[in-house]
Amino acid sequence: MNLALLERIKSSASLPSLPAIAIRTLELARKEDVKIADLAAVITNDPALSSKILKTANSPLYGLAEPVSTVSRALVVMGLQAVKTLAVSFSLVPTLKNASGGPGESFDYVQLWKRSIYSAVAAKLLAKRLGVRFEEEAFLAALLADIGIFAMQRVLRREFEVVYAQSGGNHETCLALCREKFDLDHTIVGAALAQQWQLPAVLARPIALHHEPDAETDPLVKPLVEVVFTGCLIGEVFAAASPAPYIMRARKELAQRFRLEPMEVEKLLAEIGAKTGESARLFEFDIGEDRPYQEILEEAQQTLILLSLQTQHHADVVRKENEALQHQATTDSLTALANRGRFNDFFAEQFARAARFGRPVSLLFMDVDHFKKFNDSHGHQAGDEVLRRVGKLLKLAARSVDLAARYGGEEFALVLTDTDATTAAQLAEDIRCALEGEKVPFEGQTLKITASIGVAGFDKNAPFQSPAQITAAADKALYAAKAAGRNCVRLFRPTVTTTAATTSAQPASR
Repeated sequence: MNLALLERIKSSASLPSLPAIAIRTLELARKEDVKIADLAAVITNDPALSSKILKTANSPLYGLAEPVSTVSRALVVMGLQAVKTLAVSFSLVPTLKNASGGPGESFDYVQLWKRSIYSAVAAKLLAKRLGVRFEEEAFLAALLADIGIFAMQRVLRREFEVVYAQSGGNHETCLALCREKFDLDHTIVGAALAQQWQLPAVLARPIALHHEPDAETDPLVKPLVEVVFTGCLIGEVFAAASPAPYIMRARKELAQRFRLEPMEVEKLLAEIGAKTGESARLFEFDIGEDRPYQEILEEAQQTLILLSLQTQHHADVVRKENEALQHQATTDSLTALANRGRFNDFFAEQFARAARFGRPVSLLFMDVDHFKKFNDSHGHQAGDEVLRRVGKLLKLAARSVDLAARYGGEEFALVLTDTDATTAAQLAEDIRCALEGEKVPFEGQTLKITASIGVAGFDKNAPFQSPAQITAAADKALYAAKAAGRNCVRLFRPTVTTTAATTSAQPASR
């Protein structure tokens, strides 16, 4: 972070000084035990501030059952916290707005403040709908969320305006560009100014994180940060020249982050559009013609359809890429069978399923006989061709619910779900016979293949307690097949005597 630049901005004479009424209001706002009479007296001494608070209290934004005519009554009906925050808003924001420059300014302050007021109303109404504790703070934090943009423009002028122009007015893009160029951004500046002006402490975090809400870890503050983030996103729906992308993002955030149903989302957006105009007039913000959300939505409909199609296409591309990567990560490149890692995961899943539901599962271990001779006599390419042919045959033997895998080197495995050991041994014999009949053409020669196969199975009577025990049993049966002269099948059969459990690898019945 560029601390020197941050200090330069904070101490710049280009930023306005707070008026006395704002300072006094802030002093009272920071007091937890402030008395209603004291706050009412300060506000009443400023006729303009009193008028704005009363107009706000009686506006559709609050929807009070009965109109209020005095600040004291507003404090009672609306609550002390609501009026404190409103007083800070009306004391501070006009000062900042009036310092935004006049004719001849190249920076579009009107657009900045328009976005701010829509964001503030959106944050307040969303907080109210969700029952978030800091409803008034959500309004003020969203209203001041982009105060850092105001400050950076006032101090850096042309340097910042070039970056802002490059961003096309997109605040997230501006954030990234500022970090790259200045090692500082408007969220950090905004939070620092909030602390310098001694605004209520709860405002600094949502201002600092209104583009990165998931960085907040404090469970008490996070709801406020999320509401302000979403409020600022909704502000773009009404302020941006091209609102369609923001409509899509706002819908997504409201649905996923806050679990709002589509009809609730559209109702909330319409309410924000309807209630912002009055607040804008109270703050003397120029938002142009009050455009209902439905009108904005209708104009953006064609773009929304195109964006939706693009999003779906992108999702399909990403899904296919992920599937391809998953396949690549779990597949043996030579044989196109599952690799060792996929075998381990699948067999563990199937053993757990079998143990839970009392279903059988069996495992075949197969080793190509005298494979080293293929490589030594005919070269590794011949060996690879043999392995590919074995893989093809095993894939044909496996059902959709089974898994054929290359275990390593010339070793293969076949997991047979819902299959007992005896049935598995019969299938192993069929595979052995099929391999024995294979003729592999290679460079004018015909290569013969045989294999030794070991079989082990789990059922409710088997003594196995884990996949590793079945794997060891199938491996033991495989070695028994090799010891018996190769090109045969051996089945691991656990036998129980009166003194101890013993096991043996026996020939498979044909």
